[in-house]
Amino acid sequence: MYNAPYGGRPGAGASFVDLDSNASRQGFNPRNGGGADDAGAYNAGQSEWLEKAQAGKKRNRVLIIIGIVIVVCAVIAAIVAGVVISRKNSSSSSSSSGSPSTSAGSGGTAAGTLAGSAGVVQFTDPNDPSTWIADPALHNSFYGFAYTPLNVQLPWCGAVQGNVTEDVILLSQLTTRIRLYGADCNQSALVLEGIQASKVDLSVFLAICADVTDNVTSYEEQKVKVLDAITTYGPEHVLGVAVGNEFILNNLTALNLNDPNSTQGIAAADYLISLMADTRSSIAALGLSQTIPVGTADAGSMITPHLLSGCDFGMANVHPWFGNVAIDQAADWTYDFFEDWDVAPSLATTNKPPMSIAETGWPTKSSSVADETDGPSAASVPNLQTFMDDFVCASNTNGTQYYFFEYFDEPWKDVEFGGVEGWWGVFTSDKQLKNLTIPQCSHS
Repeated sequence: MYNAPYGGRPGAGASFVDLDSNASRQGFNPRNGGGADDAGAYNAGQSEWLEKAQAGKKRNRVLIIIGIVIVVCAVIAAIVAGVVISRKNSSSSSSSSGSPSTSAGSGGTAAGTLAGSAGVVQFTDPNDPSTWIADPALHNSFYGFAYTPLNVQLPWCGAVQGNVTEDVILLSQLTTRIRLYGADCNQSALVLEGIQASKVDLSVFLAICADVTDNVTSYEEQKVKVLDAITTYGPEHVLGVAVGNEFILNNLTALNLNDPNSTQGIAAADYLISLMADTRSSIAALGLSQTIPVGTADAGSMITPHLLSGCDFGMANVHPWFGNVAIDQAADWTYDFFEDWDVAPSLATTNKPPMSIAETGWPTKSSSVADETDGPSAASVPNLQTFMDDFVCASNTNGTQYYFFEYFDEPWKDVEFGGVEGWWGVFTSDKQLKNLTIPQCSHS
């Protein structure tokens, strides 16, 4: 994490000139009193001429004294004016010196963080999210990232715009694409607002969660939120809308089945296809300037030509950890599995929807001893580093589209599921980059 340095504005120093109000005047003796000469004697027998001469001298003395007073006052005024001007110039210099704690330009505000954020990203103007300061440890090397904002799980909605905007800025330094998992708690609008306000180069697959335990009301509520977000922010940063995440897998698991080509698997696919068609029709009714594709994401082993026949795009979760693969073979295994189980079914359809890996990554710890390894390899930060090094740049080169799993750790998953579920993040839950070196390579 890069923390912009904070330097307090130096105080404007000023010198104090001490003028002696009792400075001596020539011929003045405070002991003798006014009108007396140095001797202090008065001779009554003086001539009229002498008296007139002395009177003239007295007038001259008065004039001299008045002149001296005028000169002294002028000097005092000049010094005071100089001090005031010096203070003003010092203050102005301190305010516009271009220190790291101030933003450029007139009217700049002190550097800081966004209200409601975790305070990880620094801004030259905290009132303008587009003034974010880049983190030199991050590199835009990933094709995409899987992302779920904090506190978007029902019924505890509590996502804050500043926090989501901060996420968007961090993610934009790693990738140009992200995918969401649902639309609960206004997350579609929060993400699009964050992209717009921060002016980052980032686009998003919005999502509608279709859960086997939910009725159609949940789907409809999420669809409305997605449509509202697209209407408000436009389609420019929307890559598509995914309806469902592992819907087929969850449906079959609830029935203690695992064959997507079974009668129950086909029925689940038919229902999901109907939801995708409904979403597609609702988006078309918006009359947008561009077409927004609609598809789904599921477990890599649940993808079938039948399911893909109703998709504009397909996404497959492919995890070497759950395949019990050794870390040194994980990258190659992921690519091979994706080609055989997910790309091949797409090529078998008439519409041939483009395919991407919706999730892949490696956990960094486990909350239970039983899940510390997948068999041959451990859940650890060094192994995540190995997987990133082996997979990211190679996939960029061979054209594999993927969404790295995931942005940050999610403690709620650890509470609900345990094991490795909460510990897949490249960042910790408080947005600190783990002890990782981000690969440096280009992507499409």
